[in-house]
Amino acid sequence: MKVLIQRVKKASVTIDGKLFSSINKGILALVGIEKGDSEEQVEKLAKKVVNLRIFPDENDKMNLSLIDIKGEILIVSQFTLCGDCKKGTRPSFDKSAPPDIANMLYEEFIKKVKGYGISAVTGSFGAMMDVELINDGPVTFMLSDGQN
Repeated sequence: MKVLIQRVKKASVTIDGKLFSSINKGILALVGIEKGDSEEQVEKLAKKVVNLRIFPDENDKMNLSLIDIKGEILIVSQFTLCGDCKKGTRPSFDKSAPPDIANMLYEEFIKKVKGYGISAVTGSFGAMMDVELINDGPVTFMLSDGQN
């Protein structure tokens, strides 16, 4: 499992030209589910995302979490995070979980994040989406469970 997080001033998802969801200050989380990922890994990464201290304190030091700032999160399924570009010039998606399993674990990730009291909105699993953001910093981190 991989989660690319970006600290944002705002972010949104548009589908078929219509605004689907949006947030203000918080995190845009792009979530890639791989074959063999489990609910345990989902729980571990959800906890990491909401507690990671990537927001500035009064001394402009990254010392506050999403929970601390009462920020929002936009969670978007992103199977291309599981792409392997080591061979040739076309990515392989053999490591990506099948859609039914990926969707189940994606929904579980959303549930776990919301369980921390975070205001969370999402994209639409499997849809073609336009994702717009204003990256704050820019601050971007790739999180992985270390299993795959």
